[in-house]
Amino acid sequence: MRRKLAAGNWKMNGTQASLAELAAMQTAVTDAVDVLICPPATLVATAAAQSGDIAIGGQDCHANVSGAHTGDISADMLKDAGAGYVLTGHSERRTDHSESDADVAAKSKAVWDAGLIAVVCIGETLEERESGETLRVIGRQLAESIPDGASAANTVVAYEPVWAIGTGKVPTPELIAEVHDFMRAELTKRFGAEIANGTRLLYGGSVKASNAVEIFATSNVDGALVGGASLKAADFNPIIEALSASA
Repeated sequence: MRRKLAAGNWKMNGTQASLAELAAMQTAVTDAVDVLICPPATLVATAAAQSGDIAIGGQDCHANVSGAHTGDISADMLKDAGAGYVLTGHSERRTDHSESDADVAAKSKAVWDAGLIAVVCIGETLEERESGETLRVIGRQLAESIPDGASAANTVVAYEPVWAIGTGKVPTPELIAEVHDFMRAELTKRFGAEIANGTRLLYGGSVKASNAVEIFATSNVDGALVGGASLKAADFNPIIEALSASA
């Protein structure tokens, strides 16, 4: 039985004062689901120290353990700060920093080596969607962004159509199901049914309280990776509650 996961990515938002929202989010946490917040790196240690039942994650890491990489952070450093997860391959990293599937795989391996869980993000652009390339793109990203050795214990996959992130546009449940069913099938082919059936598949892209129930009722959706709506407890708590109700 896959345990549901409500994950929030604060992106480049948040100061120490923002952690009051984290405290308010704890009121929505139940035993039915896992909750994860990925704040900016400046807040990881402080957030982890006061997060209670909410897991804390990093938004990115370097593929190396240490070295001359000014401004970068290793997975080991995030673990030392109290993180339990790390996002890899978010579309904004792929676009803004030209990260390739190979880069994402290397980072995901570094996350595993540090004893953390990689949340591997994949998704197609609007042009790829309109060209009918969605499943080809998703298949390639799954194959090349997830290293050998993936398991249900070290990997979560988040499908985030790039064209839906922060735009208010959300694929229909049928389109979300098509991709999530495809991902489950591809993972089964590569890693076997036991690992594939245990791996959590999240949907991300303009998830909010008003559409969460419908999204969580969709085939093979095990939770959500939420952006802007995870910054405030008033917005994120109803999403956590909707996921708990679907568990």
